[in-house]
Amino acid sequence: SLEWKASSSSKPLVIAAWLAVGIPLAWGVWITLQKTAVLFH
Repeated sequence: SLEWKASSSSKPLVIAAWLAVGIPLAWGVWITLQKTAVLFH
């Protein structure tokens, strides 16, 4: 099984990387949902 463990020193870097990816992604999904809601109403 593929298992990846971050060392304690790299955890802030991993969190920062996830935020850098996750925030724009969540923003894009939110905008898309708002636009589709307008289309269906």
